[in-house]
Amino acid sequence: MNGDAEQRLIDKLRKIEALFARPTTPGERGAAASARERIRQRLDHLGASEHVEEYKFAMADDWSRSLFVALLRRYGLKPYRYRRQRYTTVMVQVTASFVDEMLWPEFQELDRTLRAHLDSVTKRIIHEAIHSDGSAVEERGGELAAAAQGRR
Repeated sequence: MNGDAEQRLIDKLRKIEALFARPTTPGERGAAASARERIRQRLDHLGASEHVEEYKFAMADDWSRSLFVALLRRYGLKPYRYRRQRYTTVMVQVTASFVDEMLWPEFQELDRTLRAHLDSVTKRIIHEAIHSDGSAVEERGGELAAAAQGRR
């Protein structure tokens, strides 16, 4: 990825972060550090007035898990998983309102943004390095051939 595209992605992610931090002045919108601090303060306030619960999140893949864990740690939360849980499972103790109003909606927006970017980069690289036809495979009617049923 070139430097300009990477910087645009970082800027977009910071804007998403500022949106969820509920900025109060135009100057605060661009200040990611201020946004994180406001979210941490809100989390502390919710923790003092609301019961903290244990949440289990099952991430679709390592990309989403990495993003979610980074988001939790950014807010001072301690992600964990129990022995024998899948690697993509993330546990955390947090208030329900923080999950519903901030954490999950912000994660979904960040995840959507990163997935779109990764999808675009992947398609471009496959097109340039492997083959230019990346269209969907042909769909055929009928039953699977007996010989193909047991193979992958």
